[in-house]
Amino acid sequence: MKKVLVFGTFDLFHPGHDFFLKKAKEYGDILEVVVARDETVKEIKKEYPLNDEIKRFENVKELDYVDNVYFGSEGEDKYKIIEELKPDVICLGYDQYSFTEGLKEILNERGLNPKIVKIRGFKINEYKSSIIRSKMS
Repeated sequence: MKKVLVFGTFDLFHPGHDFFLKKAKEYGDILEVVVARDETVKEIKKEYPLNDEIKRFENVKELDYVDNVYFGSEGEDKYKIIEELKPDVICLGYDQYSFTEGLKEILNERGLNPKIVKIRGFKINEYKSSIIRSKMS
């Protein structure tokens, strides 16, 4: 069974998220999703998500094509969860850059060698959380 791992905030869940997750599922048999912790989102995006980590976790968990959902690692080692789950494939969003630079090398040093795939965006001028959030203001 081939395991696929994805990461994200998944705040204001929209068709772009749905597209990303469904495309990722095509790369394996089991889709595992890591939902970012509120503090990690604040660190990366300079603001907290509108929905807290528990709500975002529950929203993703309800999707019938997602097999397992986890919270991101707390503390300094953001890659620990990858080491624990040992995915065969990691799918990244088209605009995902946090903790991805040198990812292949970092994982190789930990004895992991997953295939890393970048998933293209879906209607990125319409379905992007920052755009949706700005329209809410």
